[in-house]
Amino acid sequence: MTTHPSRQSTATTDEELFWETRALADLTEAEWEALCDGCGKCCLHKLEEEETGQLFHTNVACRLLDVRSGRCTRYAERFRWVPDCVQLTPAEVRRTHWLPATCAYRLRAEGQPLPDWHPLRTGDPRSTQRAGMSVIHWATPERRVRRLEDHILERAP
Repeated sequence: MTTHPSRQSTATTDEELFWETRALADLTEAEWEALCDGCGKCCLHKLEEEETGQLFHTNVACRLLDVRSGRCTRYAERFRWVPDCVQLTPAEVRRTHWLPATCAYRLRAEGQPLPDWHPLRTGDPRSTQRAGMSVIHWATPERRVRRLEDHILERAP
């Protein structure tokens, strides 16, 4: 089956359109990983106001995130290096409200389509960066920050 031209996807079969045809819980590990657009926004530090529970986003990247590539430098071992790194699962995605509005996991959990710039639609692994949707060029490496409070963003990325 071919895709509708307006989808602008390079995929041409139902199997290749797994993100549209299967629930998050039914994806293989490889499909789950492919769903990530590599924006790096989930790897930015967040602060929570203890009394109100209000969440504040920062531009400070986890120490493992390479802010030039937008990728984790130790992805396979990230939980050993950063014990509080969040393991996203289909259930966790539904409970986690801090994921970016453009996050493919969040979008699919909400029944929404992937954006036109998503690598699965374009076939280009750098399309997230080319669309200006990644943390590249604006995230600050954790090692350069003294106080997270000084890096709070006015709005969520």
